[in-house]
Amino acid sequence: GTDEVVFGQVGGSILLLCRNVSKEATEVVWFQGDPHSFPPLFSSRVSFPPDVRFSLVDNSSLSITELRVQDEGNYTCREVLNKTDHEHRVQLLVARSVVENFLARAGWFQRSPEGHGVLILDQSPESLWLLNQHLCGSVCGRSSWERARTVRRSQVVAPPGSVSDHLLSLLLDPPQATPKCWAETSSSGLMLQLFCSWPGGYPHPTLHWREEGQDLENSSWVISSTSSSDTHVETLNSSHLSHRKVFKCVGSHVVKQEQPACTVEIKLPSLESEPPQTCFVGDNVTLTCRVTESTPAARLSWLRDITQPEVEIQPGGRFLITQEGNVSQLTIRNCSQGTDGGCYVCKAQNPVGLRELFVCLTVKQPVNIVGVVGAVVVLSLLAVLTVTGVVLYYNPLLCLRACSAVPRNADSGDVLVLVDSEDDEEGKGSEE
Repeated sequence: GTDEVVFGQVGGSILLLCRNVSKEATEVVWFQGDPHSFPPLFSSRVSFPPDVRFSLVDNSSLSITELRVQDEGNYTCREVLNKTDHEHRVQLLVARSVVENFLARAGWFQRSPEGHGVLILDQSPESLWLLNQHLCGSVCGRSSWERARTVRRSQVVAPPGSVSDHLLSLLLDPPQATPKCWAETSSSGLMLQLFCSWPGGYPHPTLHWREEGQDLENSSWVISSTSSSDTHVETLNSSHLSHRKVFKCVGSHVVKQEQPACTVEIKLPSLESEPPQTCFVGDNVTLTCRVTESTPAARLSWLRDITQPEVEIQPGGRFLITQEGNVSQLTIRNCSQGTDGGCYVCKAQNPVGLRELFVCLTVKQPVNIVGVVGAVVVLSLLAVLTVTGVVLYYNPLLCLRACSAVPRNADSGDVLVLVDSEDDEEGKGSEE
């Protein structure tokens, strides 16, 4: 039986290894077809009419250049020892195109005795996985596989020259858009994760992260590097990060000559808050902190003051913490003058660094409005009475002058005197 299957392409080169060769081997012989035929194809000791396309490498492996379809077949390597013969059988398959070669590796392509290419679409997932390994270097998605299975016939028979174009239309689909880059913080909050995604292509593209022209894969500060379908993720140690450092992701695809790229610039958090707040005892107050700039997104937290800078305020009880987007709010219920007054610290942190901002709160006793209004009225009356008393004290004739200035009635000057008649008669008698 065959120990190994090797795939080549017309016009290319191939190296057939003679495995299990011992150092004591005195002779290595290669046969094409029947391993017992004579003369052999090539020998390390015997000279035959040379074919410049064949050569021996390391006194064991057979190298073939300028491959032809006629070179396809079974090859046998025989190591001749003093008493024991060891044979290694290799099957060489020569494809007319790159795509045909890939399909042959996966068991998707066979050649009929008439020379026609047969594309087998109904294969196992294992064959699909093998095809993807050679076609795109990673486990590709099932979209194109499902698309291929929708062909009405389970087998497509085509002349040798047309199978490549047919397969390209079925399996090769370059991404239409450009790669997208973004940065996130790891779950631990201490490392930077760079994401690069270039969806929409089949097979999936190859993505590389670079920094200052160098691949990050070769950097010592890379914690891990993972790829999943059309997304590539680099996890970096935060000790080498700095504000406004730029990372670049470059994408490549088997059917695209250009290499589109995207960049992401990491930034320290930048904060702003509202003016100092005032709260009356027993009321509620909300302190607001806003992140204006941060890449990746910053984690926001609240601290009481600088006396315990590492103790975060936990939501619960009288404290309510809410965050929507880049805005965090701390709500304090039932303000207490003895415990809640002072400054609070809004802390924003991402793998690049951290920033802190003080938000101050003043707690006051509530004001009695009714008492204030009553006091104002009483004071106003007292002021009026005081002014009146002062005026009367220093100028008492002011009132009399005012009274005399009042005009009299015109009829008040006429005086009518009535005399009794009897008195008049008595007066007359006495006179007589």
